[in-house]
Amino acid sequence: MSGREPHAGVVTCPTCELHVRVAEPNEAIEVYRRHSRVTGHDVVWERVALDVTAASADVESALADLDDGRSGGVPIGVLAAALSARGVPIADVLDELYELRMQGAIYEPTDDHVRVL
Repeated sequence: MSGREPHAGVVTCPTCELHVRVAEPNEAIEVYRRHSRVTGHDVVWERVALDVTAASADVESALADLDDGRSGGVPIGVLAAALSARGVPIADVLDELYELRMQGAIYEPTDDHVRVL
């Protein structure tokens, strides 16, 4: 066991120069929601310390690729981190996930974890 704390990466707000180190991927989503609600600014991944990649910038395809069959689904933070390498901001991921939910294409088996139907 190493004495290192978990580290998923760093999210930032380019408008107000906020930089937050996040331990878990979904913490980035929490920071985004809180910061956006208070300031109206978007938060983006500055650095991702996770070994995740998306084959395309399409949210639904990336979700299908990342879903390894875990019953809890793919954490939204992991999906957003993977898509950030393709230039997709957190805001766009969340907007697309909302649309996919409304279309019945995905579901949320647990909070902030999603799966393709």
